[in-house]
Amino acid sequence: MKKPEIGGLFMAGLPGTALDGSTQELIEELRVGSFILFKRNVAEPDQLRRLCGDLRAACLAAGLPAPLIAIDQEGGTVTRLPPPFTQFPDARVLAAAADPWRALTDYGRTCARELREIGVNMNLAPVLDVCPAGKGCFMERRALGEDPGEVARLGRVVISAMQDEGVAACGKHFPGLGAAVLDPHERLPRVDRSLPELRRLDLPPFREAAAEAAAIMTSHTLYPALDPEWPATLSRPILTGLLREEIGFTGVIVTDDLEMGAIEKEGPLDEAALRAFEAGADLLLICHDHGKVRRAREKLAAAAGRIPPSRIAASLARIAAVRSRFAS
Repeated sequence: MKKPEIGGLFMAGLPGTALDGSTQELIEELRVGSFILFKRNVAEPDQLRRLCGDLRAACLAAGLPAPLIAIDQEGGTVTRLPPPFTQFPDARVLAAAADPWRALTDYGRTCARELREIGVNMNLAPVLDVCPAGKGCFMERRALGEDPGEVARLGRVVISAMQDEGVAACGKHFPGLGAAVLDPHERLPRVDRSLPELRRLDLPPFREAAAEAAAIMTSHTLYPALDPEWPATLSRPILTGLLREEIGFTGVIVTDDLEMGAIEKEGPLDEAALRAFEAGADLLLICHDHGKVRRAREKLAAAAGRIPPSRIAASLARIAAVRSRFAS
């Protein structure tokens, strides 16, 4: 497997509001072809169109396909785009509306249309975590509720609405972050539900989403009932055994940001990137430091001899299928 192809396994953040030299180098030298936008990248709609257009032009000029350009536009607590983009409340508020199907369909369609207008083709939403209210859980406001069947139904509504409008949806955070109290941005959470509880409470929304969602994002959380040693992002029993083989998900598995404290405070990021890929992840998300993207890519390149070429090719093919459907 040639080194340039390994760059296609990464999704990187950008430092500012315009295409910069470091990002240009990621494209031309490392062959990175997927990007994520944050508030730091946003000034106003025309600037965002230029930025996305410049990313696309740079990739095409380098002989790469049109890029995947992602954002976390959940609404409410996690909103990257300010007015004049439509402002939506948290998912839990929409799910509690008199007609939640209509409210969430409107969110999905409107959000996707506005993202497409500026050149963004993937939304890292919806949250599929099943989260109780009033228990101090980290995901309470961002979750669609605490009933697994209702979260599964409403999550599928959002996925369908966004993807019908041409934006890839990414359900998160597998296998379920709803019972976590600690914030994985800071520390490694632990969910001590039994295997029957996980199957009954956390997995139904992901089983429902697996048939349609373009991507599913991993959780930086320990689930001792599933893997006593590694958090889900780094766990082969969870990503390959449960999500791929048991649930049958055939889309792209995206890691949550590998720079989060739940991962980086536990060990070197480049080693985590390699382990996440070996566990079954396809797209490795590094949101801030381009130096870490470079080191992680080199770590994977150095380990290519122990990774079957067919494994790398399979991940690149899954990413290419999403790109072909939503970015072309």
